[in-house]
Amino acid sequence: MIDIVCCPTPFLVGLLSSSLPKLKELPVEEALMVNLGSDRFIRQMDDEDTLLPRKLQAALEQALERKNELINQDSDSDSDEECNTLNGLVSEVFIRFFVETVGHYSLFLTQNEKGERAFQREAFRKSVASKSIRRFLEVFMESQMFAGFIQDRELRKCRAKGLFEQRVEQYLEELPDTEQSGVNKFLRGLGEE
Repeated sequence: MIDIVCCPTPFLVGLLSSSLPKLKELPVEEALMVNLGSDRFIRQMDDEDTLLPRKLQAALEQALERKNELINQDSDSDSDEECNTLNGLVSEVFIRFFVETVGHYSLFLTQNEKGERAFQREAFRKSVASKSIRRFLEVFMESQMFAGFIQDRELRKCRAKGLFEQRVEQYLEELPDTEQSGVNKFLRGLGEE
């Protein structure tokens, strides 16, 4: 199982601390390693603080802290229901983040005469008014996560709407025609939903 950490596909793996010496010998690239027992990084990429624009990072942290405070006010126990509620709230914060940063992707999926769909990458990135979000998108659009997301949307035959697509649809309906995205609106609204 420990050899899996050398694969290029993004994933989350838990290992026992007794595996740490062997792990340090393996050719692991582009991996963030955290010792959950001590809450310390074993290995970092050194770009963690530069990937998200400061305003977006602060907004995410503030929203997550606000959600955590809400759940702590409602109950003093660590019940399964409380954990599920907190997990749901955290998921909502990240769904909202991705809706506001990449939710306009569907406006840049074009279809040719053969019915094949193609994503207009540069037009998508340049359509964002905020320079900091454009810089984030420049990095994020090179990730496997984004590539897989877009490839899935390009290859879809039916336009099934999952939770993300439903939220994107609501978000795009609420936007004025002239505004595709904006940090200030994101910062104001992130913690409220």
